[in-house]
Amino acid sequence: MDLAYIPSPSTGVINLGPIPLRGYAFCIIIGVFVAVWYGNKRWIARGGTAGTVADIAVWAVPFGLVGGRLYHVITDYQLYFSEGENWVDAFKIWEGGLGIWGAIALGAVGAWIGCRRRGIPLPAYADAIAPGIALAQAIGRWGNWFNQELYGRRTDLPWALKITESANREAGLYHPTFLYESLWCVGVALLVVWADRRFRLGHGRAFALYVAAYCAGRGWIEYMRVDEAHHVLGLRLNVWTAIVVFVLAVVYMVVSARVRPGREEVVEPRAAAKAAAEGAAGAEDGEREQDQEDGAPDAASGDTGKDAPEGAGKGAEGAGSAAKS
Repeated sequence: MDLAYIPSPSTGVINLGPIPLRGYAFCIIIGVFVAVWYGNKRWIARGGTAGTVADIAVWAVPFGLVGGRLYHVITDYQLYFSEGENWVDAFKIWEGGLGIWGAIALGAVGAWIGCRRRGIPLPAYADAIAPGIALAQAIGRWGNWFNQELYGRRTDLPWALKITESANREAGLYHPTFLYESLWCVGVALLVVWADRRFRLGHGRAFALYVAAYCAGRGWIEYMRVDEAHHVLGLRLNVWTAIVVFVLAVVYMVVSARVRPGREEVVEPRAAAKAAAEGAAGAEDGEREQDQEDGAPDAASGDTGKDAPEGAGKGAEGAGSAAKS
């Protein structure tokens, strides 16, 4: 029998034996691993060294989680600080609530710290991880499915999302905006990969393309949502945020392309310098070994590399005999 809707999970907790793992947290964790794994592959392809992306992610991920939570709590403060609400819930990140705008902003600060410690330009790092971030968002959005949150208006479409009744929501069939955004993010990742290969984007332009493309989709998806949100001039706050960030990303791409065209030749200066030094040392050792094979003098050992003439040895013996007599 064909399903006329997308069912919601009966629980948001996945039990791994005796260990309970919330679906929202599980999706975030998987998304981070995918972003780091794919970012590492792209970083190596650009001339970087393995492990660099993970090392910088140690800074970027915690900053991003804090930033995402702060943005959510600040923009939806009524959920935690209004009368009858418990402000302690603001710390319960596993119950959902991460604002991508805050996650990217503060995550960039963490990435900047990590890049600075390793002498790496932040734009080059951002270009490498941009598609991975989009994929991480695509995976992370399924956490909203586990929590039955952030759905759209009511609909009778075959792919409608069935929401069960609870204290803060009505049962019914709604637009699965989590699914729309997940699929959009996969498309954004593919777009960035294609454009990066086709136009050799550099100096942060691949990341800016990811931001602009994501904002374009987030704007219309956000417009469909029915969860409580602040409005400015008739539009949800996140719609305005998407518009502003989209414009900034496009301006950056245009200006950057004119000021710094092309792509960075070296993305990890210290690693490149070390490789160059090792290569020069290896070449020098190879030349020395070749000289020894060819019979060239070895100044270090004092060996001339040639036998003394036979006549010179006999002359020395004669001189010795004359001295004895």
